[in-house]
Amino acid sequence: MHEPGPVSPITRGTTPEEALPDELLERFRQRAAVSDHENSFPVDDLDELRSRGWLRLFVPEDRGGAGLGLEAVAALQSRLATAAPATALAVGMHLVWTGCAALLHARGDDSLGYVLDEAGRDEIFAFGVSEPGNDLVLFDSVTRAEPDGEGGYRFTGTKIFTSLSPVWTRLGVFGRDDGDPDAPALVHGFLRREDGGHESLGDWDTIGMRATQSHTTRLEQAPVAASRIVRRLPVGPSADPFVFAVFAVFETLVSAVYRGIARRAVALAVESATTRGSHRAGGAPLSDDAIVRWRIADAAIALDGIEPQVDSIARDVDSMVDHGASWFPRVVGLKTRTTETARAVVDQAVSVAGGASYRRSSELGRLQRDVLAGRFHPSSTDSAHATTAAWLLGPVS
Repeated sequence: MHEPGPVSPITRGTTPEEALPDELLERFRQRAAVSDHENSFPVDDLDELRSRGWLRLFVPEDRGGAGLGLEAVAALQSRLATAAPATALAVGMHLVWTGCAALLHARGDDSLGYVLDEAGRDEIFAFGVSEPGNDLVLFDSVTRAEPDGEGGYRFTGTKIFTSLSPVWTRLGVFGRDDGDPDAPALVHGFLRREDGGHESLGDWDTIGMRATQSHTTRLEQAPVAASRIVRRLPVGPSADPFVFAVFAVFETLVSAVYRGIARRAVALAVESATTRGSHRAGGAPLSDDAIVRWRIADAAIALDGIEPQVDSIARDVDSMVDHGASWFPRVVGLKTRTTETARAVVDQAVSVAGGASYRRSSELGRLQRDVLAGRFHPSSTDSAHATTAAWLLGPVS
């Protein structure tokens, strides 16, 4: 295990380059290849990030954190993703919950205050929301939430894509309480690992984003005390600030990871074009080839288009801009555009690099597999289009 030397924690004003200097990124990059090959969790990455205060990025300064906003955290996540996309995606799930808590806190709602307090002590929060067969995401649940008679709940169901499975200490979960058939409720809370009622199935064996170790989690009467229940909401779409916070922070931070992948793909395409020669062109560098030049330019132009979109959405969240009913189309559209653009950028880079990128040991080959995961994060492309159509055209009659 790498033993990091003394480091200064990230604070307001720390640039992404200062927070993640090149030599540190190279360590992450080398370990990313190992974690991908071994299908293992990047424990050393987490240790180094923790030592820099990564788990406390959103936590207010008076609670022991850096007090950063969404735009600053997205910038850090994008830089991390240029070296270790799966690490960035995994720790990003922790940042989703702490980001939601910070967003609500900034708006005068401290209902997730204990999330900030516990994150300030480096507890690790994971995202136990996705469920097999549930394409309504936060608007309904197939997990059962049963009152425990003391204001808390016991959750029974299956959660998929539970990133950080080996290391989380807190799991954000939700389920459906059908105690009142006329008014079913969706219950949200945070399970403590030591309280039991959960089992990780150890089934994460995917083609990409392997280091996230997003195993299926089975809940069986998993107890969440009343003090850790944060919402009871009606089934269906909700204007509750908690729901907005989850969507806004999740979609923006996921987009930040795929922006980082696209950045690295362009850099690898340039490296390949400038270090390889063309036999057809008598040994001239590939960078002289008109088609190669067009492909790299096309990838760079596409990347340039998503750069300000991530920043703009994050900045509007930080500034509490009121986009009203257009907020949800904006954030799901951002995620769709960013993940689809990143796939196209990686594809162009692969065309430039050629057959070498098809090798398992190739970094670009790994990015080619990692970027495919973008289509599986909520909201899906189909769901994003439905959301936007509903905003523009109203509900289907």
